[in-house]
Amino acid sequence: MAFDLTVKRIYEPPAPGDGQRVLVDRIWPRGVSKEHAALALWLKEVAPSDELRKWFGHEPARWAEFQERYRVELDGNGEAVAQLRHLLREGKVTLLYGAHDEAHNNAVALAGYLRGIG
Repeated sequence: MAFDLTVKRIYEPPAPGDGQRVLVDRIWPRGVSKEHAALALWLKEVAPSDELRKWFGHEPARWAEFQERYRVELDGNGEAVAQLRHLLREGKVTLLYGAHDEAHNNAVALAGYLRGIG
C-alpha cells in the first residue's frame, strides 16, 4: 500500500502540506517549543530503544545494522506501528526527528520500514 509519507527535521518550520506531524524521537528535541512543533502526536514508543540509539550513535558506518536491529524492534512493537499505519490511512503524515544527519536517523529508517522497503 502506498502512503503519503515524508520525513523532516523538527527544526524546520511547520508547513501546510505536512499533514499530521508525528515526532518519532524518544527524547524531546532541544530548543523546540511545543507550539513550534505543531504536533498531531509524539509517538516516543515507536522510537528505537535507548540501547539501540546509544549503540548507533549516528555513525553512518553502522547504518545498515542499525536499520536491521530497528526493524526487529519495530516488528515487536505492533501497537505503536499500528498507530502510525492508522494515521497514514487517514492522509499525509510527516515523521519528525531531531538528529543533525538527514540521511541516517530513526525517522528515515522508520519511513523505509513503513513503506516496506527496509
